[in-house]
Amino acid sequence: MRIFGISLYVIIALFFAVHAMRNQQNMYWLLILFLFPGLGSVVYFFVVYLPSLRQSRGARAATRTLTQFVDPNRAVREARMNFDGAPTVAHRMRLAAALLDAGNAAEAVEHYQAAASGPFASDPALLQGLARAQFANGNASAARDALEKLFEADPLTRRQPEPALLYARALAATHAPGTRDAFEIALVSANDAAPRCLFGDWLMAQPDEADHKRARELYTEIVHDARHWPRHVREHNGEWLQRAQAGLSR
Repeated sequence: MRIFGISLYVIIALFFAVHAMRNQQNMYWLLILFLFPGLGSVVYFFVVYLPSLRQSRGARAATRTLTQFVDPNRAVREARMNFDGAPTVAHRMRLAAALLDAGNAAEAVEHYQAAASGPFASDPALLQGLARAQFANGNASAARDALEKLFEADPLTRRQPEPALLYARALAATHAPGTRDAFEIALVSANDAAPRCLFGDWLMAQPDEADHKRARELYTEIVHDARHWPRHVREHNGEWLQRAQAGLSR
């Protein structure tokens, strides 16, 4: 039994040592873990491992989901309280973002527009938020205009994943010229499967068979890549994977 207990301490220490190396912790943690496998593991758990779990994407997502379930209006309520107490542009933008996340795009648009009427009219964060709200509110044309103003104020945002894809979607929704090029830019800027899937959907709606072939290639890439996705990536891209599979079955 004594040997079993010692082996268990060593196994736990090895687990934390692997975690330390993968997360580029200071090398003195390895020394502590192997010189004092029992006490060292306990210290490492509370000092490094547990805080890293709380900061992980999955933990943050779970916390947000739980908060939404227990108190779905908390973010809006707190943002509204802050804005009522001090109606600054920053508080108005925070309220608008909370409203948009809560599904109230119409009121979010009102606050973003009010903020955009002042000296912060060219603020990139404001313009991007306004574009998101306009698009969510069903006004793709206004979203396109806000994004074009954003790209003029800050050209680098043209190559950032979220505004690049939103611009392509706004052009597609308004049947505007330049949609294909916008999607190509979104593909280059992408960090998930959404641009490939949405571009594939747009290509499938075109009359040219070459576009249909390209769409099937994009769908196939998503399905193939999904085999190697970690769990959090699969969860994040679940909708796009299902849509790609449906596109291939058509």
